[in-house]
Amino acid sequence: MSNDALLARLRDELGKDAVLTDADVTASYSRDMMPLAPAGSPLAVVLPADVAGVQATVRACAEAGVPIVPRGAGSGLSGAANAIDGCVVLALTKLNQIVEVDPANRLAVVQPGVVNLDLRDAVEKHGLFYPPDPSSYDWCTIGGNLSTNAGGLCCVKYGVTTDSVLGLEVVLADGSLLRTGRRTVKGVAGYDLARLFIGSEGTLGVITQATVALRPLPQAPATLVAGFPSTEAAGEAVARVVREGLVPSLMEIMDATSIKASEAYLKTDIGAGSGCQALLLCQSDSGGEVARRELAVLEQICLDCGSDMTYATDDLAEGNMLLQARRVVLTALELYGTWLTDDVCVPRTRIAELIAGCHRISEEVGLRIAVVGHAGDGNMHPTIVYDPTSPEESARAHRAFDDILEVGMTLGGTVTGEHGIGKIKQDWLEREIGPVGMRVHRQIKAALDPDNLFNPGSMFAPG
Repeated sequence: MSNDALLARLRDELGKDAVLTDADVTASYSRDMMPLAPAGSPLAVVLPADVAGVQATVRACAEAGVPIVPRGAGSGLSGAANAIDGCVVLALTKLNQIVEVDPANRLAVVQPGVVNLDLRDAVEKHGLFYPPDPSSYDWCTIGGNLSTNAGGLCCVKYGVTTDSVLGLEVVLADGSLLRTGRRTVKGVAGYDLARLFIGSEGTLGVITQATVALRPLPQAPATLVAGFPSTEAAGEAVARVVREGLVPSLMEIMDATSIKASEAYLKTDIGAGSGCQALLLCQSDSGGEVARRELAVLEQICLDCGSDMTYATDDLAEGNMLLQARRVVLTALELYGTWLTDDVCVPRTRIAELIAGCHRISEEVGLRIAVVGHAGDGNMHPTIVYDPTSPEESARAHRAFDDILEVGMTLGGTVTGEHGIGKIKQDWLEREIGPVGMRVHRQIKAALDPDNLFNPGSMFAPG
């Protein structure tokens, strides 16, 4: 089947408005938020309005031998949704229905184009809570969260996306619809296929529906901020929190570079002081006196570990204001140039060493590197600031990106905690999981996508 015949068939089956071929329009769908990842020029962008449209697209592309790159909102940070030359970008944003909210069983059934924040708002009306909260939660979609197994600030207590998924519907390479999982709390019938597709970056199938578990809406959080004269002291506080069995609903860390950037952007002093080298932000959503007791223990740990500034509040507005300093870091860094954020996860006892390694790399490459991250689970986001119009600075930024991953691996970590492998870390995946792990990955890929048409080139190359 020729490309013209494929486009004609897609227009006939989905409607002409669902098939976009204008070069300027398709270019806008060709890449996500990762500047280092390569992107090609798609043949077309297809926007099906229902599952039947997804199946029709997959079948037509299979017959034509044309690759498919599934895409959500494009908020990813690994290039996993980037087009390759001649592909069909399958944009799922029109599948945006919250099909069902079942308060009695604490679950929801949603399509992949539902925005994370919209789901959270919808279930909150029932006194319920959808925990995964990526930083882009106000515009990223559930499908993208599923495909990358996204996390967020609340991972320390509530886990990542896969911890909230009960079941999926997935369109397979032949266009058939696979239903995985169940609606019950427990169930061990057969392989856990839902978890196989979560985090697969669209390389195994196209997710068209998810059944997700909900939790009772937490109490309004109480917030603690603690400043430290060294990253080592902040790292020891994190390790102490973990050793003593405390599970705050949020525990974030900011280094001196990120603190200064946030203060400049917000035009305020967040109370860290000029000598502050690291800031911990903690929250407890246990409510009332329980939350106050948890924060008191957290505060004492911080003081014991050398904190020279602590402040606790159970005022929601004040807590949100303090947390805003963490949430605006990436935006704040744009004051200095274009940012390139890394994603590395290390054992929680090695956080200070990772930050120190990032500071060393910053000096070596001569670029600003700010480190923020989810201290509660060791997932750090060192962010490199550079001038993308300078080939020399871009090369140094790329070097720093890889050097940070090297440090993370040396500390016993992983090259991605929540952003995924995408099109920028294939070599690092092979280093991390080894030849046997790669062989198993390729065997699974070959079994489910024998013609290698689902997002080829993402995660790993075929063997």
